[in-house]
Amino acid sequence: MKILVAVDRDEESQMALRYTCHLLEHFEAHVDALYVKPDVVEAGAEGAYAPFTTPQDFHAAMEAEAQRALEEIIETCEVCLGAKIPCEPRVAVGDPAEEILRVAEEGDYDMVVLGSRGGSSFKGLLLGAVHARILHDACRPVLILRNFRPVRKILVAYRGSECDEGALKFLGRLFQKKRPEITIMHVQETKTAESEEEARQCLEEAERIIRGLGFSPVLMTARGDFVDEVLKAVTVNRFDLIVLGAHWQKRPKYLAMISDEALDLVRLTNRPVLVFREPSDEPLFPREGHGIQKE
Repeated sequence: MKILVAVDRDEESQMALRYTCHLLEHFEAHVDALYVKPDVVEAGAEGAYAPFTTPQDFHAAMEAEAQRALEEIIETCEVCLGAKIPCEPRVAVGDPAEEILRVAEEGDYDMVVLGSRGGSSFKGLLLGAVHARILHDACRPVLILRNFRPVRKILVAYRGSECDEGALKFLGRLFQKKRPEITIMHVQETKTAESEEEARQCLEEAERIIRGLGFSPVLMTARGDFVDEVLKAVTVNRFDLIVLGAHWQKRPKYLAMISDEALDLVRLTNRPVLVFREPSDEPLFPREGHGIQKE
């Protein structure tokens, strides 16, 4: 399994890297820690440097900041190496969201990991523009973290879509060795007018899939608003991770954007959220004409 973790000098992104290595401990995996360095030419052209500071001073300060960030990333990577997980720092230059998406696609990573606490020195790396863009556009699973917590109890919010089925299979692969307790929850949403029989069949299908992967799930049902009911379940049962598919439609290819509910859950909970999406057959970016620096 190949994982891309977006990092900077912020404590939350460093935590995301440590969390990822902990998650993949004793797993056959490779982790790349990506730092996106601002384009000093573009930033200077936008007048980002302070008054009475020359462009040369501004560029030198940004380069120094990038070097300090890289040194800290290399130090944090040692946590992964201690767990016998290869971890390599990588550097790209440009817009954070754009570069994270591009590297994730070109490197064919299995998952992208981001840390967040609602504010960051990393340009845009807060639960706003960058996170939303990556959740909307990443053609692979995205894990958003806000704190470090061992994963012992997982809640899968299951609606029965192809994307949800993919989420279960990915979960089985990711936690093949750690074996946490998995709860599958289906919400009978008032807006869909789903029957009891349809809800039962949906849960039975989810149970069949996860049992086929060697897990014995706990099954839950609720009735009401999808986001509200998931948040209630997390509060009552203190789950350590929420998992859901990016799309709730049966045919996700007709919906280019992530469901609003997935984004709302990421914004409203302090638990890690794994949003699953199948890799796309059509690349978001062309594969030529772009270079990534590898340290």
